[in-house]
Amino acid sequence: MKPIFHKYFICIALTVFFYKCNSDMQESCRPSDVYKPPRGSIPVDSKEYLKCNKMRPVVPAKIKEKLRSFFLNDRTLLEIQRRLLIDINKGLAKNTHDTAVVKCYVTYVQDLPTGNEEGKFLALDLSGAGLRILLVEFTKENVEIRSKLFSIPKHIMLGSGEHLFDHVADCVYKFMKEENLLAETLPLGFTFGFPVIQKSLTSGILRRWTKGFNCSDVEGHDVVQLLQNAINRRGIEGHVKVLALINDTIGTLLSSAFQNPDTRIGVIVSTGTNACYLEKQRRAELFDGINMGSGNVLINSEWGAFGDDGSLDFIRTSFDKELDDYTVNPGKQLHEKMISGMYLGELVRLVLEKFTKEGLLFKGVGSDLLFTRDRFPSKYVSDIEADRFGTYTNCIEILEELGLKQATEQDYINVRYICECISKRAAYLVASGISALLNRISESKVTVGIDGKVYKYHPHFHNLLVEKISHLVKPGIQFELKLAEDSNGMGAALIAAVAEQYNII
Repeated sequence: MKPIFHKYFICIALTVFFYKCNSDMQESCRPSDVYKPPRGSIPVDSKEYLKCNKMRPVVPAKIKEKLRSFFLNDRTLLEIQRRLLIDINKGLAKNTHDTAVVKCYVTYVQDLPTGNEEGKFLALDLSGAGLRILLVEFTKENVEIRSKLFSIPKHIMLGSGEHLFDHVADCVYKFMKEENLLAETLPLGFTFGFPVIQKSLTSGILRRWTKGFNCSDVEGHDVVQLLQNAINRRGIEGHVKVLALINDTIGTLLSSAFQNPDTRIGVIVSTGTNACYLEKQRRAELFDGINMGSGNVLINSEWGAFGDDGSLDFIRTSFDKELDDYTVNPGKQLHEKMISGMYLGELVRLVLEKFTKEGLLFKGVGSDLLFTRDRFPSKYVSDIEADRFGTYTNCIEILEELGLKQATEQDYINVRYICECISKRAAYLVASGISALLNRISESKVTVGIDGKVYKYHPHFHNLLVEKISHLVKPGIQFELKLAEDSNGMGAALIAAVAEQYNII
């Protein structure tokens, strides 16, 4: 063989060899494991997770097959998006609002912050298992925030409404005393992170409890009045004046808009999940306020209840149904129960328990802790996925805490994969919802303010959102996801500032 042909033969052979190796490597990965740059920003500290053609440890086919129902492809997500938009229209319309599961409550917040707000305000954030009280002072130069977190014991979360609001008022008194504020009279903005029907900025009727709360004699009542009554009983009515009520998601949007004027959407992914957005007043048929000039109004979607009418049954798994059966509100907040931090860890635990009993994990030997409800917090999911690929430091520590010292390296691989399946589904559902709102607003550039522990602390949630929204949003729409810092407190203080400025009381 002539030398030149010999060289050509070697080149062709090497090309075929490397093509075959690359194809084999691609087959060993799920499609989402091969990174395709999305349209959006990606945190530098997460780029390693998204490296191109990253080889991943092998997960047994039987486990993959059993988890297949957690995978949502783009076609499915577009169908979910379509159904959500139908439900949003039902919530906005007078003739269908009462039967709509996505209620789309009118908030009576018409204007976004200008950045010129000034003054000193109290902010009260009751949005989850904790109570946060803040002193926020706006000046031309900066914003100063001092805050304190108070616990809400379980017996108060499940007790009477009077005990709950007396506890809140007592915490307000303690905070004001510690901050030497009892000689002042301060406007207060109240962030209340539960579904309410608002008729004004200072009136909100609780529709139902969520997030593990179930206090008596609150549903159907005005939570602002209940708070004011408790403040009066505590003897500090001369020092605190409740000027505005907002939802925690509205707080996220307002806080983001204070820094980013093109913010139009606010999202919470924390103990619960919800979204709000800027809507045209003419589309919000239940809006009966006075147009202050913008022609817009913020809508609290309450998308956590999406699917309560059965519209998401086609993606719900046996694990979702088992989890729902043991919650305080079975059949309610079904969308939220597939997404939020209150439930993600328990979903993982249910999978681990079932797979262990089937002999697929831990040699078929579990532990009392693994088989006990709510003993696998969502923080474990974030910690396990934070391990660098090929290392299992956090996973080993967590499994040992659960009494699973017999776990093998293959178990670590499998546990991480289970966590990824469940958290990825959660992120894709949020992405489907955000893209639905982006498409509805249909502006060329929109900032989405996001807050919540799941979004902040899960190591890959942001990247998963950006990647999937890019697939689902209409061409020509640019978006940016921004963490809204101190969103609930800032938002409450900002709306109190607006209420005081325009005398909306």
